[in-house]
Amino acid sequence: MPGKDAAAEVPLDDIDRRIIAELTRDGRMSVTQVADNVHISRAHAYSRIARLTGDGVLTRFTALVDPIKAGLKSSAYVTLKLKQDSWRELRDQLGAIPEVHHIALVGGDFDVILLVRAVDNIDLRRVIFDQLQTMPGVLDTQTFLVFEDVDTR
Repeated sequence: MPGKDAAAEVPLDDIDRRIIAELTRDGRMSVTQVADNVHISRAHAYSRIARLTGDGVLTRFTALVDPIKAGLKSSAYVTLKLKQDSWRELRDQLGAIPEVHHIALVGGDFDVILLVRAVDNIDLRRVIFDQLQTMPGVLDTQTFLVFEDVDTR
């Protein structure tokens, strides 16, 4: 991440939080519109957004895609149990799989949870059986099919 250490918390005030809320709602919003919505000057909004980006609070701007309309008709959360000390090695390999849309290292009965989106169940099966389960360091997988997505952002 750009800027400061990702683990270091950045102090945020009410204006920062309102700017973040506006950009979370619409990442394409112009700086002028952000400034109007937050009731600050354009220059002030620009400098705040630049600081939030430089500090690593805002890490990137992206589009939310409807997976079904984009042809990704099969989604699943896949949990992985890993060999001890294999996370750092596997993290980059998992991130290189185009169908893996989110990766989280977690605590509990498994070590990693992935959001996998595929064109259909055959493609989903290929990703899980041929890519995930064959990775050195992956001891076990469990798959939870997604029947419906609701994005709350």
